[in-house]
Amino acid sequence: MFFGHIKQVELKHYPVAIQKALTFLQQTDFDTLPAGRYSIDGENIFAQVLDLVTQEKESILPEAHRRYLDVQYLHRGNELIGVSVNPPPSEIAKPYDPDRDILFYQSVSEETMLVMNPGSFAVFFPQDIHRPACIYQEASPIRKIVVKVAIDLLK
Repeated sequence: MFFGHIKQVELKHYPVAIQKALTFLQQTDFDTLPAGRYSIDGENIFAQVLDLVTQEKESILPEAHRRYLDVQYLHRGNELIGVSVNPPPSEIAKPYDPDRDILFYQSVSEETMLVMNPGSFAVFFPQDIHRPACIYQEASPIRKIVVKVAIDLLK
């Protein structure tokens, strides 16, 4: 997992595929871009612009992916993202869905909560179980961008 602020990124420290995702985040005006999916490099790298409302942590299932890593960037609002780097739990809430590349767990142990403010980003690899869009102080609308990067690009 990587965690940082988009204005303090030194691209040379990241793999080329993640550099492409971070460059997209740095150069795109998300105030004018409608919610939706945007191709950066075909199916290898694409962005999802999402308008959400944060929810209680207990109402959000922890998730993981197999084929893509997530670069989660907060453009507007505040959120908490839970993350656990421990071995995956045995209790699966929803089995792996290959079409959506997502697996949901019932719960995780030793979850750390990242405070996400505008400009914050976190990179979650397949082993990083994460729980996005949790309430930070009070429920609020957020605009976040999730850039999906095919894991195969890192090999």
